[in-house]
Amino acid sequence: MSKSEDLNEPHSAVSASQIVTGILGVTVFSIVWFSIAGRLNWRQGWALLLSIIIYLSIMVWQLSKVNPELVKERNRPANVAEDWDQVVMRIYSFALVVLWIVSALDGGRYTWSTVPLAAQLFGWLLLVAAGVMIWHVMMTNAYLSSWARIQDDRGQKVVQNGIYRQIRHPMYLGIMVCFLGIPLVLNSWWAMIPSILIIGLFVYRTNREDQMLMNGLDGYVEYSKKVKYRLLPGIW
Repeated sequence: MSKSEDLNEPHSAVSASQIVTGILGVTVFSIVWFSIAGRLNWRQGWALLLSIIIYLSIMVWQLSKVNPELVKERNRPANVAEDWDQVVMRIYSFALVVLWIVSALDGGRYTWSTVPLAAQLFGWLLLVAAGVMIWHVMMTNAYLSSWARIQDDRGQKVVQNGIYRQIRHPMYLGIMVCFLGIPLVLNSWWAMIPSILIIGLFVYRTNREDQMLMNGLDGYVEYSKKVKYRLLPGIW
């Protein structure tokens, strides 16, 4: 895997305005989410929220040092993506909003359902596994765009290091595992419904993106013959 040529340039991939915007976004989200939950002593909500904030902050900081061009790539606007992917991600955004609302109403305010403590702990194990996988992929794949696109402008090459020796789309597997864990740790079985929808969307996205790479990225067909499975070794 080759890195972008200007990785060592002494510039920051994250501007001060982006940091301020991120802080404001988290603050507004927290206020709205806990208002929907109806209480501030929702332990599961605080545990997940703080874990996500810490995890993403460290990841962005690390990527800004190791591969600032990837941070910039992942901040590109949606219009660089394939048309079908823009539709998929709009549906994903809607389902994600539904997930946060349902989890707050169920796990925080009304307790429509109760997830056993053992299942909540299993959810945390899923999140840890997903976090490790996503971190590994972020540090391995210099072309890991937020959107489905062929990055001719960045000299995209097929990545075959690390977990890419086993499956072709490990980022999506990590995301799916993450969304299996989120409803469990938030003590909400009802939140599993939008989570399952999101997982289904990423299965579809995996298939469409795989076909896009087959048709547009040099060397990907040969890679797919060596690494036969998209998400699950021995299954698909």
